[in-house]
Amino acid sequence: MSYRIACIDLGGTMIKSGLWDGTALSHTQQTPTHAQEGAQAVLDRVITLVRAMGPIDGVGLSTAGEVEPESGRILLCDNIPGYTGMEVGRLLTQELGVPAAVENDVNAAALGEAFHGAAQGARHSLMVSYGTGVGGACILNGQLYRGMASAGEFGGMLVHPEDLQADDRGSGSYERYASTTALVRMARELDPTLTDGRAIFARLDEPAVSQLVDRWCGEVALGLVGLIHAFAPERVILGGGVMEAPQVLPRVEARVHPLLKSSFLDCRLVAAQLGNRASMIGMGCTVQQNLN
Repeated sequence: MSYRIACIDLGGTMIKSGLWDGTALSHTQQTPTHAQEGAQAVLDRVITLVRAMGPIDGVGLSTAGEVEPESGRILLCDNIPGYTGMEVGRLLTQELGVPAAVENDVNAAALGEAFHGAAQGARHSLMVSYGTGVGGACILNGQLYRGMASAGEFGGMLVHPEDLQADDRGSGSYERYASTTALVRMARELDPTLTDGRAIFARLDEPAVSQLVDRWCGEVALGLVGLIHAFAPERVILGGGVMEAPQVLPRVEARVHPLLKSSFLDCRLVAAQLGNRASMIGMGCTVQQNLN
């Protein structure tokens, strides 16, 4: 059976969109979010994009922040003024006249990788995404695990209690040390011209830069070891642009495996396969399941 499902990945900078037919994503494009214009203007932009796709069977939207999936309400998101509290799912259905699903972007990416990517065939998998912060998602027994609200906020794990500061929420947390932001911060302390991952990995043959990346990979591994022992997944999917650098995964693996108990050594660390399409594919599959 063929579908026409509009898939939207709403980010703070760009809105990615595409059309899911039940097996593949097509008609992908990117549109500036203009988040500073506020939540209603951004949602109007999304609705315009979807209407331009023609007749559809449903719409799936992935978004930064915490989401109440049953209602499609945004519980917390600081990226777009006025977004917190918005009933996005209800408004999409009201305006477009089709079923709508709304999900956190990392959860949606994990579903995409589970259905059609690096976690395909695994019943238990984690996704950890490294970027401005560190996001995560849990697929347990083939289902997205939410806990009380939004399980998978791995970036908030306390990994350096010695750095706790009473007036700084998030101090000592995993994302302060293992995010791409942390890597760039460390690199700029070494050389102010190292302003992004591409510049850092282009100079990996320099001993000082290589040692810095090794130190950062150690921070990445520190959190992964705890997650693997806590969840016992078959696979951990590592996402985010920085994980596309071929030098990263082997260095992380070399630091994770010696720290695992023997009964956890079958867990595989794998790079995400779907790139920036993962969240849209995850939402396409979610809406498809709901329609069935």
